[in-house]
Amino acid sequence: MFKFHLPSTLVSALMALIASVMFAHSETDPIVLSVDHDQIEYHFTLNDMMAFDPVTFSTKTIWSHGTQEFKGVRLKDLLDSIEISDGKMRAVAVDDYAVDIPVSDAVKDGPIIAYLHNGAQMSRRSKGPLRIVYPYDSHKKYQTETVYSRSIWQLNRLFVK
Repeated sequence: MFKFHLPSTLVSALMALIASVMFAHSETDPIVLSVDHDQIEYHFTLNDMMAFDPVTFSTKTIWSHGTQEFKGVRLKDLLDSIEISDGKMRAVAVDDYAVDIPVSDAVKDGPIIAYLHNGAQMSRRSKGPLRIVYPYDSHKKYQTETVYSRSIWQLNRLFVK
């Protein structure tokens, strides 16, 4: 059996090139989320996010009055699409606020990356364009300070370790 070994820097460069071609986007469809995992950066536009099977739920939050409706992609589905099933994520916002979230939080009935709030896209001024939102009212485990701290708005980057 013949084994061929490439230097790891060459492999990393080739993987980054392949990923950049696979996830190339035009200037008219700006990237709203970058995910960095194993030295590969994945880019998602709002249209990419909306192409996932959407999830909508209504819940109360500690930041607003009354029940709020959120629509987005399951965090689990996004991570599954790039074959991430364990580890820890660092979620980072536009203003560089960052919080660690275990990948184990990404379950079917768990958090979503919301792109709509009460039926409307979220501008940066309204804490968008993306937010990680948990279904707080669905279970007491989502009503803790730890979970609230993971509910990041103006999300634009995920680093997975």
